[in-house]
Amino acid sequence: MNTQQADIQLTPAAIHKFKQKLEEANKKAVRLSLKESGCSGLEYILDFENEAHADDLSAEFGGVSIYIAEKFYDQAIKGLEIDYQEDMLSSSFVFRNPNKKGECGCGKSFTA
Repeated sequence: MNTQQADIQLTPAAIHKFKQKLEEANKKAVRLSLKESGCSGLEYILDFENEAHADDLSAEFGGVSIYIAEKFYDQAIKGLEIDYQEDMLSSSFVFRNPNKKGECGCGKSFTA
């Protein structure tokens, strides 16, 4: 694993929810990556894992470890803030990305 500290942020709500999800999945860390998808090009993928890959960057937030594939970092993840929001009808992780140049109408995919 690359020891470079990733420049991303998690809100307290996201940290709390990730802790719950990691406990439910019996995993140690969150993997953040991207895949080509949707009408705008890229979509965030969150997975739960126990070990980092050799090319991962990492970040630690209040007991939550985040692994990020280095190949996605400079392109579209550096500076990202992850929040968690819920209301009466829905709940979801929200990605605030300073690299985003556009997104599709439904908000599922973006262009960096």
